[in-house]
Amino acid sequence: MDTIASLFSFITTPVSWIIVQFHKLYGALFGPDTGWAWGLSIVSLVVLIRICLIPLFVKQIKSMRNMQALQPKMKAIQERYKNDRQRQSEEMMKLYKDTGTNPLSSCLPILAQSPFFFALYHVLSNIANGKTIGVLNQTLVDSAREAQIFGAPIAAKFTDTQDKVAALGATVMDVRVITAVMIILMSASQFYTQRQLMQKNVDLSVKTPYMQQQKMLMYIFPVIFAVMGINFPVGVLVYWLTTNVWTMGQQMYVINQNPTPGSKAQDSYLQRLLKSVTAHGEVRGRRKRNVVQAIVAKGADRNENERRFIAGLSKAGFAAQADGSVVKGDTLTAEAEGGAAGRRQQPKRQSKAQRQSGPAQAGSAQQEPTSTTSKTSLEKGEPQDAKPKPAAKTAPGSARQAKSGQRKGQQRPKHPSSKK
Repeated sequence: MDTIASLFSFITTPVSWIIVQFHKLYGALFGPDTGWAWGLSIVSLVVLIRICLIPLFVKQIKSMRNMQALQPKMKAIQERYKNDRQRQSEEMMKLYKDTGTNPLSSCLPILAQSPFFFALYHVLSNIANGKTIGVLNQTLVDSAREAQIFGAPIAAKFTDTQDKVAALGATVMDVRVITAVMIILMSASQFYTQRQLMQKNVDLSVKTPYMQQQKMLMYIFPVIFAVMGINFPVGVLVYWLTTNVWTMGQQMYVINQNPTPGSKAQDSYLQRLLKSVTAHGEVRGRRKRNVVQAIVAKGADRNENERRFIAGLSKAGFAAQADGSVVKGDTLTAEAEGGAAGRRQQPKRQSKAQRQSGPAQAGSAQQEPTSTTSKTSLEKGEPQDAKPKPAAKTAPGSARQAKSGQRKGQQRPKHPSSKK
């Protein structure tokens, strides 16, 4: 560990300078030689680093979601080119390029803060040995060596011997109890962070090997931290516990406010949004309107949670609009009635057979009575506007033909033995 930490010695000066500045602030409040002053300086260092890493965290969230969405396509490529590793790799890289996804983006926050972590480890190791480093002079080094957090010096480790711990002004029992508690808290926070990600913020409709890998990491990471933690000084354990708690809180905020589509967290978020819309009659907030707008734009591609949300709005008498707002059912009913009235004014569309037979039937129906009436009226001297006489009854066969819709022309005679 000391060898790896020495590789990041170039950043020890900035890290030591930040710690000294925070120590001046907290030293004025709690005393310059207290564990609170040095411990809070390390906590403030973590908070400052994590604030600077927020853009990388946002990029990590987007990358993880893109990777989840690409899992079905990746699985199809693996099955299609399972016997050709080179072609499989080429297709994977092409898929990443076309979708703008970087598999390493999910590791960016950890990779970015690793130099600070090892630099802090290097600083604390020199403090434990009584050596100056960075901007820490001998007076500050001696003050940091004597500072204790709940009876454990910030430079002490779980594996330190009795003589080394005694030189720091503490006992082995105190150091091991405090470091064991901090290691357990550090591993538990890592496990809970990964667990809430898997249970609440993963699209459960997609079953891929990626989810199995995440489940394995949920159990592997805490074990790794527990094994490595026994070699970390108390100050580094404070650093790592603080960054785990920060990550857990940051992830809880993302899960509650910007969940992954198709996850349990999205279902909970949309149910809260539905209650808000029902209570206030509108979508409050630009971010919420953007969510509704994205759901409306999906159309038939909505997942089960989004379809349930739209159905809930309809049941409550609202309908989501393309701009992310909602309108009440009365407005929709008025618009529907106006549209129906306009549609009723238009004539019915006829089929091709009706259009072809319509003019001929209408013409024959109008011409035959007129000609018959005119001829009879002229013979008997009756006026032409007299009512026409009823037409003669047609033969039973013709009536049956017209009624049943049989084809025109001479009908085939029935057999004498058939019933009438």
